[in-house]
Order: sequence, then C-alpha cells, then structure tokens
Amino acid sequence: MSLRSSEQGAREIAAAVRGGRVTAVQAVEAALARIEALDGRLNSFRKVLPERALRDAAAVDAALAAGRDPGPLAGVPYGVKDLFDVAGLATAAGSKIGLERAPAGADAVLVARLRAAGAVLLGVQTMDEYAYGFTTENAHFGAVRNPHDLTRTAGGSSGGSAAAVAAGLGAFALGSDTNGSIRVPSSFCGVFGLKPTFGRLPRTGSFPFVFDLDHLGLFARSVEDLAQVYDALQGHDAGDPACAARAAEPVSGRLAGGPLRVAVLDGWFQEMADDDARAAVAAAAEALGARARASLPGAETARSAAFLITAASGANLHRANLRARPGDFDPATRGRLLAGGLLPADALIQAQRLRRRFYDEALAAFATCDLLLAPATPCAAPRLGQAQISLGGRDAPTRPNLGVLSQPLSAIGLPIVAAPIRLEGAAPLGVQLVAPPWREDLAFQAAARLQAAGLAAAPVVDP
Repeated sequence: MSLRSSEQGAREIAAAVRGGRVTAVQAVEAALARIEALDGRLNSFRKVLPERALRDAAAVDAALAAGRDPGPLAGVPYGVKDLFDVAGLATAAGSKIGLERAPAGADAVLVARLRAAGAVLLGVQTMDEYAYGFTTENAHFGAVRNPHDLTRTAGGSSGGSAAAVAAGLGAFALGSDTNGSIRVPSSFCGVFGLKPTFGRLPRTGSFPFVFDLDHLGLFARSVEDLAQVYDALQGHDAGDPACAARAAEPVSGRLAGGPLRVAVLDGWFQEMADDDARAAVAAAAEALGARARASLPGAETARSAAFLITAASGANLHRANLRARPGDFDPATRGRLLAGGLLPADALIQAQRLRRRFYDEALAAFATCDLLLAPATPCAAPRLGQAQISLGGRDAPTRPNLGVLSQPLSAIGLPIVAAPIRLEGAAPLGVQLVAPPWREDLAFQAAARLQAAGLAAAPVVDP
C-alpha cells in the first residue's frame, strides 16, 4: 500500500508505518514528491534535504524490521523554520549573512527529540530575515505565498512553515514566536499553531532574536497532531538558561477535560480587529459557551514595550554586522534594527517595568476565568506587497501591524493555541486561546472543542 502523506495527519502516518501498511520511506517519498510538485508556487522551503530524509526514513523501517520501537512519530515527515540548527547545514535564519556560517555540528535539541521520536525532517523553511517580520517577504529568498490565495501573504516570520503545513508539504512544522510569528501565519494559512509558555520548550540550537521573548513552537492540521508532537518536544534542557526545570506535562490524553470558563477579551482586542476577525471570535465564543468578557487595559502599552525590547535586543545582537556589512541585510530588517540601536537605556528599563505590570494584570484576569479568547490577527491575509491595512478605523503600515493582537501577549509569555476558524465564504482567520502560565492543557481542550464542533478545521489546501 502507498500513502499520500498530504492527506494524512501525523497520527495516521505513524499508525500506518508502525502497522506495516506503508513504509516510512514510502511516506517520505510521497511528501518529497508533493514538495517537488507544489513548492515552486509557494516557496515554503529554503532547502529540501531529500538524502537525509530518505536515510532517516530507512532507519525507521530498519528499526521496525528488527523489532525495535522507532518512536510515536514513526515515519512522519515534517519541516523546520530556517533558524533551527540542522547538522551539516548553515543556519541562515532567513539571512544572506547566515549562509556564510559554519555548518551546524549537531541538530537543535527539538529536532533531535523529533528524530528520537521517529519523525523525519524534510528540510528547512523560508522565514523573514532574523525572524523580524510578519509577512515572509524575504529580500534574499523570495516571498512565501499563501496556499489559499497565491497573491496573499502567508504571514510571518514562520510563513514558510505554516504554508507548508497548510499545503500538506509535511504533517507538521516547527516555528518560533517572538511577537506573533506562529499565531499570525497560523491565522492566515488556516492551521493550528502553538506558542507554549515562555521557558517550556528549550531553544538550544536555534538562532536567537530576543532572549526575553523568543518561544519555540509548532504548526499542525489537527489538535491531536499538535498535542502529540508537543508531547514529544517537552523536557528541560540546561543549554537554554530560560528553560524551566519542569517535568513534561503531556496533553495528548487530556483533550476532553472538564468545564471551561472562557472570557472574550474586549477593548484593544476588539478595537484593533476588523469585522471578519470579530466574527471569528464571536463564533468561537458561541461554540465554547463563552458569555463573560474580560479586559486587559494595558494591552496597548504592553505592545509598545514589546516593540522597544524587540528592536533594542535585535540591534544589539546584530550590531557588528550592521556596522561592517549593512548592505547584506534585507533593507526592511536593517531599518528596524538600526532604529533599535538608537533607543536610550531608560526606554528599555521602562518597557520592562510595563511588561511586568501587564503580566500581573493578565494573571488577575484569570482569577475569574480559565481561558481568554481573542483574534489572532486584525484581519485576514493581506496581499503580497500591500502597504497598508485598516486598523482601528484608520490606515496603518501592514508589516509592523499584523502582530497588533499577538504582540502584547507574547511579551508576557503566556501559552496560546491558535485555532483556525472556518466561516462560510470567509478567508481563514485564527483565534487565540490564551491560558495561564504552564496550562497549555486548557488551551488544547478549548481547541479540541472548536474542532469537534466543526468550527476549527485545517484541511489540506492544493495551491
């Protein structure tokens, strides 16, 4: 039997491989063939690694033939954002300069964990340069196109990863989220995304952007796949000083859960959303029985604080190259980084204080609810090259403002599942299911209920 991996989720592929109905090599060959046929339209992969993929798939098949357990994700093909170390490959992080780095000597910790679980890496996926952007229109490697509409952005900075999952070019993908770089492309491409609690997953072996804000996470086409992969990724690693020394807390067996008290975020999270985004939230609220409202008055200030911290940290990280070779940066990235380098120290101190104040405000909101519900993006995916979007009743620059609803929540490190809401006649739009620290299980349970209700779904798209 052959298996078209584009039509199967991670759990189905692993079950077929483990049950002998298909080989891991066949599953990976199907994924590689789909990439070959379709990615010329999408540009979701910067580099495909067929030799490694087929070698790893053959190792899974050999383990099964020898009676060994190849892992829960046996033969499942996937991709990673181009800021994860992959042994033997320069970690470009979406940059021209990064191509000159020495090849990575080992896989990133999360990539190694997936290999141990039997998953098979297909390649590295296109991103905004140094993860500084929301549209994945990369001056060096080209724009990623949205599988739902090739004239529109896939979002960013993990745009290649989300687009690949939406188009069935792998069962799932790893991404990163500093200011919304998983939730924005999840929303635009109509897939599930997870930004876990800050410190939950180790960042060891990934190229940094902002130490205080960087999260690693993932995309998938079902809540069950998102949960199974997340469980395989969990665990402390001392290589990341911010990684919490907590035992893994699996969610795969806890998707049903009990009653959930869900409150819809108002104020900023309604004012900055268009009618379609608000409609997606209203539909999700109805499905979850959410009647309560909650307010986070500090959201706008927290977003400003995140902007300052992001710009200053990015400028500091790239200071040497900004001085020595500014012409080798994507012009859009270079401008933001140079501006960040001019920020005074007292602005950063105040930004950190405001960030802490907003964190306390959010924790207080959870005193009366289990989850907060908000739009993931202010609108559906804009067209590639679109200069402005409507935001709060006025025109605003597109690129910096697509994260207007995700950025405040990134700043305080809360766990969030982005669920794709499918309303008839509307483009994909995601909602954020925001949980208290370390309670990813609650966000997963809400996403599972939206999926069971038929409201959240991520079918494979043929671009």
